[in-house]
Amino acid sequence: MTRPASGTAAVGAGTTFRVLLPRAEGEPEEVGAGASSPVRGGREALLLAEDEAGVRTLAARMPRGLGYEVLEAESVEEALAAAERREVPLDLLVADVVLRGGSGRDLAARLAARWPALRVLFVSGYTDDAILRHGVETGSVAFLSKPFAPGALARAVRDALDGAPAPRAATAAAPSAPPPPRPPPGA
Repeated sequence: MTRPASGTAAVGAGTTFRVLLPRAEGEPEEVGAGASSPVRGGREALLLAEDEAGVRTLAARMPRGLGYEVLEAESVEEALAAAERREVPLDLLVADVVLRGGSGRDLAARLAARWPALRVLFVSGYTDDAILRHGVETGSVAFLSKPFAPGALARAVRDALDGAPAPRAATAAAPSAPPPPRPPPGA
């Protein structure tokens, strides 16, 4: 509830607001353990496929800091080439749903053909409708919405590694819709 105030205003003199809140009853609640508890790292290898350089750099920093081996790729082709150079399987693919040269789902399908136990974490800043058009049902796979905090990414990586592999339906090799056009640089 607000009530009108009286007074005068002068340019450069500033403004003062008083906000009155009701007194809280009982003991203060503690923040949930999941929000502040440290995230366990690991030694697993993950491939981060993200076409935006700044996002990719920041997204790679947190898992590396927790001990993970992180390979980076900006496109489907670069991700496939990085995977091809590996002699041991990757443990986790962290892929943007929309990538240069294809989709994260297509990339996951191609890598799962080589490494069936590969776990997948999809990330996207698109709406659910756009994500579904790319063949990813967010309720059936590990998914993290962008933008995300580094701690949220670290938890999602650990959860994806500790959980079951992505359902085969989410990584099936059926073609997906072409990605939407990207805005020109600096737009």
